[in-house]
Amino acid sequence: MKSPLLSLPGAVPAEGRDEGVAGHYGDLFREQRALAGGSGLVDLSHRGIVTVTGDDRLAWLHLLLTQHVTDLVPGQATEALILSANGHIEYALYLVDDGDTVWMHVEPDTQGELIAYLESMKFFYRVEVRDRTDSFAVVHLPAGSIAEAPDGVAVRETPHGRDLFLPRAGLEEYAAAHGPVAGILAYEALRVETHRPRLGFETDHRTIPHELGWIGTAVHLHKGCYRGQETVARVHNLGKPPRRLVFLHLDGSEVLLPGHGTPVRLAADGPEGRQLGFITTSARHHELGPIALALVKRNVAVDAELMAGDTAAAQETVVEP
Repeated sequence: MKSPLLSLPGAVPAEGRDEGVAGHYGDLFREQRALAGGSGLVDLSHRGIVTVTGDDRLAWLHLLLTQHVTDLVPGQATEALILSANGHIEYALYLVDDGDTVWMHVEPDTQGELIAYLESMKFFYRVEVRDRTDSFAVVHLPAGSIAEAPDGVAVRETPHGRDLFLPRAGLEEYAAAHGPVAGILAYEALRVETHRPRLGFETDHRTIPHELGWIGTAVHLHKGCYRGQETVARVHNLGKPPRRLVFLHLDGSEVLLPGHGTPVRLAADGPEGRQLGFITTSARHHELGPIALALVKRNVAVDAELMAGDTAAAQETVVEP
């Protein structure tokens, strides 16, 4: 779905999974500084939006999600995962309940498969699941923003800012009133800076929540059964995850950023050394310079100097080994 904000002056379309919104509007660092200072907004209208209504919505979702949501207070933001039977991450959901409806946004083009799964699990519960992507759009306001949400709009407020579920028809009007609009690249750079994982970027087909630091924020360790819980409990109580998320400061002399999937090796072993992990997201930050998140083997020393492809990288610990 192509955003109408791509018609704004300077808009350069994003590519890959974020196709449909602007990567930037002509000045990446200015856009980042605005967001970091609490002004402007980010167009996330390419993300999928799903709602769940009905008297049993919270009790039913509680059975399916990794998060404790039976007593979710209206207006309280949370995030949750849906795991496979083996505990691998399949979906990441960003939720809020407005008292009548659970609103959630998910990765672009994943809402169809998510809804199919949810529909298969309804059984006798009094719930209705709907795809609202055609009618509503997510807009992100950074932390510190004084912009107001229109009356009746569901809002997810987190330490990193507010996600608004705006009627799609009002997206251009709201952006004109509360801009400047920042592109997804600025948003992603701030996400990398704060070590927040993203489905499809920091995850692959075998990722478990412990590897990314999602225990606590998206996974509640003291709730009832859900699919994949045995793996979560076993790793938490008896072992360690096989991989861990790290934050990398990249050599700023390189022109190109290492892309998703770029091999990570020990610097001492050189470019022919054994691969120990891979880049998940890289970005150019307005203060830190080139940075990245990477998933590496758990036994990689926390003080080891690394190479991302041909780029030198100094690591900071995100998930303890």
